[in-house]
Amino acid sequence: MLDTDVTRAITGAVDAAFDDQVRFTQDMVRIPSLRGQEHTMQDFMADAMARRGFAVDQWRIDVEDIKDLPGFAPVAVSYENAFNVVGTYRPKTRKGRSLIFNGHVDVVPTGPWARWTTPPFEPRIDGKWMYGRGAGDMKAGLAATLFAYDAVRSAGFMPTAPIHFQSVVEEECTGNGTLACLQRGYRADCAFVPEPLEPKLMRAEVGLIWFRVHVDGDPQHASAGFSTVGASAIEKALMLWPHIKALEDVWNARKLDHPVYKDHPHPIRVNLGEISGGEWTSSVPATATLNVRVGVLPGVKLADIRAEIEACIRKAALSDPYLSNTPPRIDYHGHMAEGYVLANAQQPEAVLADSHSAVFNAKLEEVVTSAATDARFFGLYQNTPGLVYGPICERPHGIDERVDLDSVRAVTKTMALFLADWCGVEKA
Repeated sequence: MLDTDVTRAITGAVDAAFDDQVRFTQDMVRIPSLRGQEHTMQDFMADAMARRGFAVDQWRIDVEDIKDLPGFAPVAVSYENAFNVVGTYRPKTRKGRSLIFNGHVDVVPTGPWARWTTPPFEPRIDGKWMYGRGAGDMKAGLAATLFAYDAVRSAGFMPTAPIHFQSVVEEECTGNGTLACLQRGYRADCAFVPEPLEPKLMRAEVGLIWFRVHVDGDPQHASAGFSTVGASAIEKALMLWPHIKALEDVWNARKLDHPVYKDHPHPIRVNLGEISGGEWTSSVPATATLNVRVGVLPGVKLADIRAEIEACIRKAALSDPYLSNTPPRIDYHGHMAEGYVLANAQQPEAVLADSHSAVFNAKLEEVVTSAATDARFFGLYQNTPGLVYGPICERPHGIDERVDLDSVRAVTKTMALFLADWCGVEKA
């Protein structure tokens, strides 16, 4: 544990700079870093890292570099603007344990702007809340990594171990951004991902699979009816959906045998996130596509879940005279993520527990989540403990997403103390 005076100096430095941290986070939220548009945000992050004296590595992700690595997810979009940024602090003398801070800049679509209280990329502060797309998921946490470091330096100390500050893309859809950091050679004794899962230690996360179901209809003039000719691709696709959704109950029933998820109320979600089809109101639709996201319990093979998905859709199609002769097609176009359970991480967990207790004056609690994070890459493919701990966020991916600034301040203090204890510090 850190000396009381050191702890007081570092947490005080967080308080002293917190107004600047809030403004920095607002600047991040103002940049609409939707998929395919992340490069401007990454230029912003590269500049912030350079101003702190870090060695900055900024590169475009090349699918050819990572496509054969464990954890790769299939890509269906251009990576023309898919840039990662890593800023590295290197100590004058190395004594402590190295650290990776990892966070993502990509944000999900906003939904209808008219339903937001204020525009999603105009961050608004109301009391302790900051509103805006990405404010909680996860720009506040990513900003906190830099300001945690700043607090240690402002308190008069220098870390005595290397620290890699990773600002990645593609977390919301593939995880290939963090995978590219592994391929690039970045590794450390511990990784810390400040996702907004409340100031609790994430014990486990589910895996994810994204897939699409493509249905071909028989296009005709709408007046012909369906009794003798024509088949609506949209209606046939919707006929398949209840069969796919029913897998949710099947998979959740298996939680009873899972050592970590057996007490979780509903770990597996099957979500129809997008549907498209048709091209003319007075024509029987020729095509339709369902985009589906499913959760996967840790330890379950993704190939087995894919086989169940495909068998389910094949069986449902065979029950329909048209689809039995025109079977749906399935492809995988995003997340292909294994679940992850944090284990064998006694040392970093103990340091985080001490740091949390010093700030909150309470015991560190744990959470298992039905979401997924990039922490899996460190734990599953690099044998590096991947800690997930971050602020309170309400309505992530929803209308009026918001982050609790009081929790951001406290989490930044915890992160700064963790950095100092884990990496070690010496007088500047």
